[in-house]
Amino acid sequence: MASNTETILVHEGQHFNSTAAVTAPIFQTSTYIADSDPAEYIKAATEPKHPYFYHRHGNPTNSQVAAVVAKLEKTEDALVFATGMAAISTAILAIVKSGDHIVAQLAHYSGTAIFFKEFLTDYGISVTAVDQTDTAAFAHAIQENTKLIYIETPSNPNLNITDLKAVGELAKQHDILSMVDNTFASPINQTPRDFGIDIVVHSATKYLGGHSDLTAGIVCGSQDYIAKVWKRSVALGASLAPLDSWLLLRGLKTLSLRVKQINSNALELASFLDRHPKIKNVSYPGLSSHPQHELAAHQMRGFSGMICIEVDGTDEEQAFKNAQALINNLEIFINAASLGGVESLIVHPASMWGGHHTQAQKKASGITLGMLRISVGIENIADLIEDLEQALRKLD
Repeated sequence: MASNTETILVHEGQHFNSTAAVTAPIFQTSTYIADSDPAEYIKAATEPKHPYFYHRHGNPTNSQVAAVVAKLEKTEDALVFATGMAAISTAILAIVKSGDHIVAQLAHYSGTAIFFKEFLTDYGISVTAVDQTDTAAFAHAIQENTKLIYIETPSNPNLNITDLKAVGELAKQHDILSMVDNTFASPINQTPRDFGIDIVVHSATKYLGGHSDLTAGIVCGSQDYIAKVWKRSVALGASLAPLDSWLLLRGLKTLSLRVKQINSNALELASFLDRHPKIKNVSYPGLSSHPQHELAAHQMRGFSGMICIEVDGTDEEQAFKNAQALINNLEIFINAASLGGVESLIVHPASMWGGHHTQAQKKASGITLGMLRISVGIENIADLIEDLEQALRKLD
């Protein structure tokens, strides 16, 4: 099988399609006819990810999707889930138990942050959050009962960068596992395994699916670890539905093409915004002005389609009003949650996460009232710049 990304995306895992169809069919069934051999039936019922026993255990298209993403992430195996949070939570619960400790970051996806601060603590699992830009802080936070270092780079929403190599080496020194949420980068732009990270998770709803028409998650790691995750998933039950699995497989085929176009658009758009007088700050790892640009350039092949900006204002209240006005004046950019699709989206993080975080928590994560998060799509870049330019002209 080919080793180049674009060919992997189209052809990897085809052996899971047992039909003569060029495009894998939708296996719209909850269960499968049992083999007449009792030994084979027992194997199907107990083997991790067996594709022909019962949907909660496995599905042929799920297996094909997992094979593609595992190959991209350079891991032995992978497992798909109904949502990104199902993947993240199950991946973590396959590692920790009551009395264990996790080192995490101050800035994480909102759902992950809630899982850490509310769910895990209810079950006796402690979490220490550190500044992800301070490598030494991770080392200082490790305790005798630490079982996992969990990171996200670039982070949501402020696009800070975590040193993957430093974290990977630190985890190995202390014989603990390292896990990274690679959603913002995608495997086209970043391969954490190259830097010693053990486990990779994605919200496949985003770049992997790429068309804003499904929710899914995926966990990538060693074969032994994925077997443990599968066992947890059978008990928790967040299986990816057949149609969503098929949509995800379809979306993956164009992942490289989409992400390369998005990378190009985002860099040009970030450069435009960085020069604009009504924009106070632009955070984009591809800009030399980003405080961690050199680190990003070292561990990323492209800088993704995520841009974080702060709209200018005389004070926080005015910055908030200007940010809302900018959103309302846009014609092409869509005010909607999520990211990584073919269409360009823009959201106000302080509003989107307002009910889930206190003001102190938002401040610790770097979320301000004038902040906007942009997910750049594949539209013509001239149209995107023109849309932002006309919207910015209308601000006071």
